Amino acid sequence: MLVATHQPIFLPWPGFFFKAMSVDCMVLLDSVQFPLGRGWMSRNRIKSNRGELWLTVPVSRSGRGLQPVCDVEIVYDRDWPSKHLKGIEQNYLNAPCFSEHFKEIETIYKRYPNLIATLNIELIRYLWEAFSVSSKLVLQSEIGVTGRGVDLIADICRALGAEEYLALSVARSRLDIALLERRGIALRFLQYRPMVYPQFWGDFLSNLSAIDLLMNCGPKSREIIMGD
Repeated sequence: MLVATHQPIFLPWPGFFFKAMSVDCMVLLDSVQFPLGRGWMSRNRIKSNRGELWLTVPVSRSGRGLQPVCDVEIVYDRDWPSKHLKGIEQNYLNAPCFSEHFKEIETIYKRYPNLIATLNIELIRYLWEAFSVSSKLVLQSEIGVTGRGVDLIADICRALGAEEYLALSVARSRLDIALLERRGIALRFLQYRPMVYPQFWGDFLSNLSAIDLLMNCGPKSREIIMGD
């Protein structure tokens, strides 16, 4: 079995699904530490007539110290969900596949989940199905494995009975290949190159949230992601 891991980031970019489509199982790391500073756990970009548009989910940090991803709460002291949905609707209303997907995304938002992990995982599961990803999707919390770094990877692989682990090539310098091999895990690296596809609003922007690809290309998205 070939396994990959990734944090359950907010509205992931197409490369996330490229990695997912390249393995037998992807594990979402919902029990690791929520990153300090800015990252992709609570924000991502779509495209507007003025270029990239950031969608940011406010989360509770003050006085919380270091938090696992699964404990981080969303803040609803202002109506940011409506702002997100309005931004998506205004910029993709005329996209070929807007009507097929907007209502489902709106429904996820309007459940007003308490935790960022819940919101992100629900959106990932929707995109997973929309892109016809056949790989298994598993949560770290479901298999009961904790830890950090290479030890966490090895323990996840062992819990799933996997002999191989897949990482994007950009992570090569951060992984101890020899240590993984000593733990009985063979390491594979995957080169990802952003694909070009039809977009609205002028020059192509790469690595936006995958909803940009979905709204513009719909059922062709999987082929585009895999470069077919």
